[in-house]
Amino acid sequence: MSPDELGSYVTGRIEGATAEVSFGQLTVDVPPEGWLEAATMLRDDGRVACRFFDWLSAYDDGSTADREDAGLAVVLHLWSTTHHHQIRLRTHVTREGGRLASLAEVWPGANWHERETFEMFGVVFDGHPNLVPLLLPDGFEGHPLRKEFVLASRVAKVWPGAKEPGESDRDTEAASPGRRRMLPPGVPGPGEWGPE
Repeated sequence: MSPDELGSYVTGRIEGATAEVSFGQLTVDVPPEGWLEAATMLRDDGRVACRFFDWLSAYDDGSTADREDAGLAVVLHLWSTTHHHQIRLRTHVTREGGRLASLAEVWPGANWHERETFEMFGVVFDGHPNLVPLLLPDGFEGHPLRKEFVLASRVAKVWPGAKEPGESDRDTEAASPGRRRMLPPGVPGPGEWGPE
């Protein structure tokens, strides 16, 4: 099946699902309450047969504040070794209190991925056998991959990132008086965070 045909087939089998093909890649969006059912269908349906779990993660979709569903997007990537196609299954959860059913019983490999997503984004996976921190030190507060998380190390030292076009180490304010200095990503403006 082509990605378009596969998308049509899958959306016909999963209630509330929509499909989008971009650059030959199929992404199927489902409501959060249909997450477990959709994942199980993608694994068990013989015409889809996505039995190979590749990865599960999330991203902060809060950059589009004008959208009502802006929050955290959770994405699952699956392969079919039988039919040689792939599917990304995606859903959106709220920023605060976002919850999904765990897929650890569907694919045991999802266990670690869900733990990482819980720790880095704050998405709770109901029914997970051991939803405890995986990477961060004990007592760490916050979710470092959310956009509102302040990157303190970028506030404390000079940003070592690439220079903007036309900049060099010799540039001074006098050399480009009309240029507004930009803060690197993750750094709040002066007076917005930290000691005065």
